[in-house]
Parts: sequence; C-alpha cells; structure tokens
Amino acid sequence: MIRSLKQLYGNQLGATDGQLGSVKDFYFDDRRWAVRYLVADTGSWLTGRQVLISPHALGDVYQPGKLQMVNLTRQQIQDSPGLEAHKPVSRQFEESYYQYYGWPNYWVGDGLWGTAGFPAVVNPYAAQKPASIEGGAHPGRDSAHLRSTLAVAGYQIWGADGVAGHVKDFLMDDKSWTIQKLVIQIGHRLTGREIQISTHLVERISYEESTVHVNLTVAQLTELPTFELDELAAA
Repeated sequence: MIRSLKQLYGNQLGATDGQLGSVKDFYFDDRRWAVRYLVADTGSWLTGRQVLISPHALGDVYQPGKLQMVNLTRQQIQDSPGLEAHKPVSRQFEESYYQYYGWPNYWVGDGLWGTAGFPAVVNPYAAQKPASIEGGAHPGRDSAHLRSTLAVAGYQIWGADGVAGHVKDFLMDDKSWTIQKLVIQIGHRLTGREIQISTHLVERISYEESTVHVNLTVAQLTELPTFELDELAAA
C-alpha cells in the first residue's frame, strides 16, 4: 500500500515491551529511493543520540490507532551502536548496526535490500552487546546518499526551464519501503495546488542549493492533475 510519509510523522512507536517514542523523520537513499531508516524521537530516553530503526524491524506501516510496532525490545535498542545526534550516518556505523542486529546488509547484492526486493522482517537477538565503532568513520565510507525526508521537504522543484514549486510530501510503498512519488506544490506556497510525479522523473537533488531537478518543463508540471491525499485511502 502507498503511504504518505508526512502523515506518519508523530505517530507513536511501540517496542515489544513498552513505549519507544514517536516518528520524527525518515532517511532515504537518493540513488534508489529506498527508505533505509525511521528516525525515532525518544523524548527524555536515550538523549543525545539518534535512534534509527531499520524497516527490517518494522514490517508494514499500520494506520489504525497511529501506532507503529517495532519488533525489538527497549533493551536491544538501548544497547545498539549509538550515533550522536545531528551526525551523518557513516558506512562504518551501518556495518556495526547491521552486525549487531544480524540483518543482511542492504548494500551487498543486486537487490534493493541486498539479496531481496524488500526488507525481511525478523526478530533479531544476534548480539548481546554493541559492536565497537570507536575511531570515527573510515575515509570515503560516509553514506552520503542517505537524506532526511524532513529536510528535503520544502526544496524547490526545478523543471527543465525554471522553478515550478516545492516538495510537500513523499509517497512510499510500505512493502518495499521505496518512495514511489513526490508530492509537489506548484505555484505560490499559499495558493498553489498539489500534484504528484514519479521519482523516476527526478534527475538530481542538489543539497547545496536545496533544489530537486526534474525531467519535465514547468508547463508539463502545471498540466498534471491535482493530487488529493484522500486518493490514497481510496486506492
């Protein structure tokens, strides 16, 4: 099923043994448009670090009650490799993180998730203590293609011949955890209307300029039909 990521922000997260926090953000791979991590807001618990949850521990995204169950215990999450708040996700961190949980590395293999097209939902008990990640990231091993959906929302949309609007939302398939479409507000920020385009039409994202460049003209974007969020529920 296709889900709006904007609608998932703030939803409650439940571990197998208690409350975990709420959905704060998502990190996606801008080369393959796969959501690699959910970022949890744990409140006063585990302060000073980013708490990342892989889709391997999530499965489908459930809407009823706005509660997302995480197939991990609070202790497992607390003992997992830590990543300082506001620090970029390095490949070294990911290797330690995936080793700790015993999940297959998504960056090894031909599939979207390593050897598969979707994340395998497992209940990991592979490690009793976190793997060491002392010494900092290895040169050239930062996961530079992992981007925050919260940050990219608001980026200007550039068509082939000029500015067309800005990013409003991301539409994700909750089985493969891939972003299928962008929701774009064209025209004025207050009076414009929303459309959707396939991520296949995105040529590049400039993080220095806060822009998303698409392979359509401004006129072609303007001619696309208006998108209503209620369409997802009816699909």
